[in-house]
Amino acid sequence: MKRIVNAYAVFVLCAATAISMPAQTLTTLHSFDGTDGFEPSAPLVQATNGDFYGTTNDGGANNAFGTVFRITATGTLTTLYSFCPQGANCTDGYYPEASGLVQAANGDLYGTTELGGVVPPDTTPSGTVFRITPGGALTTLYSFGSQQGVTGAFPFSGLVQATNGDLYGTTVEGSAGGGAGTIFKITPSGALTTLYTFCAQVNCADGDDPYAPLVQATNGYFYGTTTIGGAYGSGTVFKITPSGTLTTLYNFCAQSGCPDGADSLTGLVQATNGDLYGTAYLGGANSNGTVFKITPSGTLTTLYSFGAKANGADGFYPAGVLIQATDGNFYGTTSSGGTPCCGGNRYSGTVFRITPRGTLTTLYNFCAQSECTDGSGPTAGLVQATNGDFYGTTSAGGANNDGTVFRLSVGLGPFVETQTTSGEVGAAVKILGSDLTGASSVTFNGTAAMFTVVSRYLITTTVPDGASTGKVEVVTPSGTLSSNVPFRVLP
Repeated sequence: MKRIVNAYAVFVLCAATAISMPAQTLTTLHSFDGTDGFEPSAPLVQATNGDFYGTTNDGGANNAFGTVFRITATGTLTTLYSFCPQGANCTDGYYPEASGLVQAANGDLYGTTELGGVVPPDTTPSGTVFRITPGGALTTLYSFGSQQGVTGAFPFSGLVQATNGDLYGTTVEGSAGGGAGTIFKITPSGALTTLYTFCAQVNCADGDDPYAPLVQATNGYFYGTTTIGGAYGSGTVFKITPSGTLTTLYNFCAQSGCPDGADSLTGLVQATNGDLYGTAYLGGANSNGTVFKITPSGTLTTLYSFGAKANGADGFYPAGVLIQATDGNFYGTTSSGGTPCCGGNRYSGTVFRITPRGTLTTLYNFCAQSECTDGSGPTAGLVQATNGDFYGTTSAGGANNDGTVFRLSVGLGPFVETQTTSGEVGAAVKILGSDLTGASSVTFNGTAAMFTVVSRYLITTTVPDGASTGKVEVVTPSGTLSSNVPFRVLP
């Protein structure tokens, strides 16, 4: 099995001095202790009940197989599920790794495990797709096997729910112990179809090892990256139709020394301007990774090369998918670097902000507290909660050096988020918020809609007649809240 062993993770125990900036406050909400999980390496997702859900790669009630957990905005954590309760068989899977979870339109959460599952005797269990309710009831929907790679193996990344209701994802290999990875779709009930198998072209010119999740753009295509392969062996950016036609848009390391980046381990995010933004783990002007943007047709621009500041004060090795926040800027993490500690030879990672044109600001340096009780090695991206703050995880550090969940406030205000972000007139839409009690109005780009306040965190509505593409606004007793992205009204 090919695997990047802790490529994301940088475990450090050291003390450092944080670079503090006005109106920026990091709070450690929870320190894992092994029994409730260890090494959270995946991003969190905020669900319709207002809580956050995530996974740990190791630990839990069954020692070292990983967990699914729920945590409130104030830091109360509940372990919902510990993988491999049946011991050595692990038919439910193990190592949810960097996958994270996605809440589907039906209210359940979906994710993957990198290993385990149940398959026929002549095959090797190679990971699973699972569904878990917000209360913790887990169902294994699909187990990957090794039957000549027809279904792929080792799903490392998370899933994305498409506008057609199906979920899409990737596997790192085509079969247990070999192959170059796949792209698949799976229905919410568990029927899986392999859409594409990488290395279908000579010398893997179409890419190899897709470690990152997919994103569906507004044009309906899915976009993603591979870590290796391509024309120069350092990975690709690709697009693929929902039916499985793949086009390679860009080959990394197209220039001598790879100033355009190499080995993209993370997925892409589509910005409000229509372009896609992402990071490369390696390469760039200083060989410490990059932030780039790429047009949907494949024109790539390197926006920033990490390691530009003395002693790596701006961070090394960006980890996790970028997010575009309500201020229009992008936020992300580096798994190493930042203000050096321990004699200047150890690093603990950063949280950064970067403008769409490439101006980068380091917002926080981890290991700013003695013994890194604030965490170290943030190996996943952030989520902006509807209260305006950012939430994330570190894979190490904390009170027990088993990782943390943290909140970072940079002074951004509350907003609402629609689930989904597009639909026809009459389509059901969920609106998430931090305090929707007493809401008196919901409009789609100015057109009023009928709605029901389900809880302080959730409103249900339908796209009204006459609605057009634009922001959704909710009037509450405390003010008017706008959606973080425009809602697209489909014809």
